[in-house]
Parts: sequence; C-alpha cells; structure tokens
Amino acid sequence: MVPIPAAPAATYFGTLPDGRTVAAYRLTNPLGMAVTVLTYGGILQTIEVPDRGGEVRNVALGFGRLDDYVERSPYFGAIIGRVANRIADGRFELDGVTYSVPVNDPPSSVHGGTHGFHTKVWAAHAWADPSGASVRLTYVSPDGDQGFPGTLHTEVTYHLAAESNTLRFTYRATTDRTTVVNLTNHSYLNLAGEGSGSVLDHEVQIWADRYLPLRPDLIPTGELAPVAGTPMDFTTPHRLGERIRCGFEQLVVARGYDHNYALDRPAGSERRLVRAARLHEPGSGRCVEVWTTEPGIDFYSGNFLDGTLVGTGGRAYRQGDGLAIEPEHFSNSPNTPHFPSIVLRPGEVYESTTEFRFSP
Repeated sequence: MVPIPAAPAATYFGTLPDGRTVAAYRLTNPLGMAVTVLTYGGILQTIEVPDRGGEVRNVALGFGRLDDYVERSPYFGAIIGRVANRIADGRFELDGVTYSVPVNDPPSSVHGGTHGFHTKVWAAHAWADPSGASVRLTYVSPDGDQGFPGTLHTEVTYHLAAESNTLRFTYRATTDRTTVVNLTNHSYLNLAGEGSGSVLDHEVQIWADRYLPLRPDLIPTGELAPVAGTPMDFTTPHRLGERIRCGFEQLVVARGYDHNYALDRPAGSERRLVRAARLHEPGSGRCVEVWTTEPGIDFYSGNFLDGTLVGTGGRAYRQGDGLAIEPEHFSNSPNTPHFPSIVLRPGEVYESTTEFRFSP
C-alpha cells in the first residue's frame, strides 16, 4: 500500500515590492518526483524527476529569486490567463461590444496582457490523500481586469500522483458576465536537466496532422494546414534539431517552432483526455507524455532565450535551452470565428485538464 504523503506546507519564497509575501509549496511522491509551486503566478518553479538510473534532476527552467520572476521572466512555469497566446491588435468583439486589452507585444496582446495571471498572487490550499499531494490556487479577476469583461473566479489545482510520476493540472472558472477564457501553464522543459544546454537532441512526437501557419506578426492566418511533407510534421518522432534550420518559411517567421497544433481528436472526445505530445531525451532516458482535454497545443522551442537569463542552477539560458508544450485553445480565437470558441457565459463552467506523465 502506498503511504499517504505529508500535506505540502508553505515556505517563504520572497516579498513583492508592495509588501505581499509569496509562498512556495513542495509536492512529493514515493517514486522520487517532486514539484515546487509558487503562489506568485501559480509558477511551477521546479519539476524534479528521476532518469533511467534513478538520478533526480530538475527539468523545468526557472529562477531561484522572486525578483527575477517579477522583473524579467518569459513566463517560466506560470499560469497564463485570462487568454493564453495572442489577441491581434489587442482588440476583440463580444456580443456586439468591442473590448481593448493591453498590447504588450506589439502589435498583439499576449498571454493575458501586461498584468495577466502570471503576475498575480494566488491564494493556496494544500492537502494530501492516498491519491497524492495537491495544491489548489484561487484568484478572483475583477470585471475590467486588463480590459476583459466579467468577474472571473478561477481555480487551478496541481496534483502529483502517488503511484506514478504524473502531474495533473485542473482548471476551473466561472463568470458573472460573458467573457473569454483560455488558460494554460507555460513550463519550459529540458529533460536532460535545467541548465544542461540545448534541447535540440530531444525527440518530439505530436499527435496532430494539422497546424496553424503564422503571419509575420505571429498571428495565425486562420488556416489549419496539413503538416504532411513539411518540417512541421511530428506525427512520427523527430529530433527537435533535425529540421529547425532548414529554411522553411514558417520556421524563419517564428525563429523556430512557436505554433499551435490542432490535435487529432476522435469524434465525441471533446471533454476527454487524449495524448497530445511525447518528449524523449535519449541521454537520460527521461520521457514525458502530455495528455489534455484541450483542442490544441502550442509547441515552442525556446526561440527568444538569448543568454541574458540565469536559472536556478546558475547557468545562462540560450536559444533552444528549453521547450514548452502548452495545451490550449488556438491563438487569436476571439477574432477567428471558425476556431473552437473560448467564450464563457454566466451559468457555464470553464473546465480543462492536462497531465504530464513522466517516465525514465
């Protein structure tokens, strides 16, 4: 019988300039896996998993100091909301009303705006039971927050399973006015270990036969294009670095991979977990499978890491030193009617689940 882990306890991580304190919660399981969650931004600061020989390393890029997350983080490990990815020109229309949100990456609004969910201090409640250790984060986003309508009550629960190295993300939100919601987690992974260098030798597989091509401003064109015959095709495993420098127009536009993929979902599976992606690092043997209820993922190859950020291990992060798999609805959904809707109305419940299933 698997013993019940101890309930995660809050420890002090830092103090914000306005005097609010930020706590860290460490979730562990009997298999040697552990994650650290911060109340600032709901950030996954570390994800520690064993390799094929049992050596445990942190595989998540991040910082050791709160100041770095506040001043310079490219969303390392954070909860992204209200709307993940981009909104063209920082504008969208909802029920005949035009709303404006911050243009924080001109000409787009990206990842919820300048003061999105990645900058909020979340309330936390942690517990443990026979299934594993959990921490639930809650935040009430007021009407008009970053220009979005409606008071949004949001819960995000991180659950580390006791009997497998599975980290589950569960999202839930309700609103008192019609609004838009698209939540995800923005962890950067390097399965060889944080700070170990390039991820170009990682093997990547994505269960999607269509992707969303981008305009030069990184807004999707609206097309769902076939991956077949292009370097965007990961329906079978490929080394990340195998084709990233091939000169394909879409890889030049994004400086690598930074694209939504439309997952291959069987009919009627919209609310079920399906396998989205698999990453494998041959040197350590570590693998992670990503399962989600979302219609797509954003696959990002760390294109804008430029050597100016120093991580938890004391090493600088350069381009391609981490990659992100972000389950989500598609970028610029509020302005693209044929994309799956992210509209949430009063009386409805936004629900989404993702699992990272690690193995040696």
